Formats: sequence, structure tokens, C-alpha cells
Amino acid sequence: MAEAITVARPYADALYKLSLKGKSLSQWSKMLKLAAAIAEEKQIKTLIGHPKVSSHQLSQLFLDIGQNTFNNEAHNLFTMLAENKRVHILPQISQLFEYLKAQHEGILEAKIASAFEMDAKQLKKLTDDLERKFNRKIEPKVSVDPELIGGVKVEVGDEVFDASVRGKLESMTIALKS
Repeated sequence: MAEAITVARPYADALYKLSLKGKSLSQWSKMLKLAAAIAEEKQIKTLIGHPKVSSHQLSQLFLDIGQNTFNNEAHNLFTMLAENKRVHILPQISQLFEYLKAQHEGILEAKIASAFEMDAKQLKKLTDDLERKFNRKIEPKVSVDPELIGGVKVEVGDEVFDASVRGKLESMTIALKS
């Protein structure tokens, strides 16, 4: 899928610059998320690239599904992507756009894996601690991973904080073997 990301990057960059110029970051974010969700639908995937579906029909389908969500610029984007047979990269365009938007807003994404479901209070405390450490707003993406046995594992950018029981056991195993 690296190829799709590479193809999607110039589109995401252009849309990011366009949205900054028009002060419409959140509007484009909403439109691209919806477009990506539409492109990932099983029934739509079968139509993308189908020889009997014209580029006009495909772009019109996105507009019809999105109803009043998409503006004229989004319509032009869908038309261009459909004509160039690149509608399938909409999820990657949306992903890259969100990354650029988060950087602009000073937000870091934290992937938090917890052995058990975290309640709101625990998540708030962890998020606050991470915001103090990185001096930036943190957007947590939480998942449950029972293989951690206990504790949490946090990834922020290229930094990993492993405070899980599994991580500690692995560290002890390595130390004992040395």
C-alpha cells in the first residue's frame, strides 16, 4: 500500500494548502473523511475501476451519497480522481490530510494499547501526563490488547513507552539471559 500513499501525497498536500488558503481545514477534513468512508464501502469498491462505470457516474455517485456535504472543489477532486482512475486512494488522501492538519494544529497522536478497558478518568490522566511531557495537545487512539497482561503501551511519533506487564517480563527475560 506504500504506492497508494505515494500517489496520494501530492493530492493531500494540495488540498491542505487549498484548505489553509480558504480557512476551511475542518470542512475539508469532514469531506475527506466522508469520501474515504464511501470509497471503502464494499459495494462502492466493486464499482471503482469497473469498465461499465464511467468516471462521471463514479464522481456523481460520491456527490449523491454525500448529498450536501461536498462543495464544488470536492466535486472537482472526485471528477479528477475518477478520470485518472485514482478514486481508490481517497482513504490515503484523507489520512495524509489529517496528519498535516494535526501538525498545523499542534496535535500529536498517541496510540495507547491497554490490557483492559480504560475509564474516562484514567484516559484523561494519561493524556494530561503526555501533554505535559510533549508540551503539545495529544489526541489519544485507544485500543485494548489483552496480551499486555496489565498496564499500557504508548506510542507517540517514534517514541514508545512500554509500561505493560508483558514488556517488563520481556525485559527481565533479556536481563536474565545476559
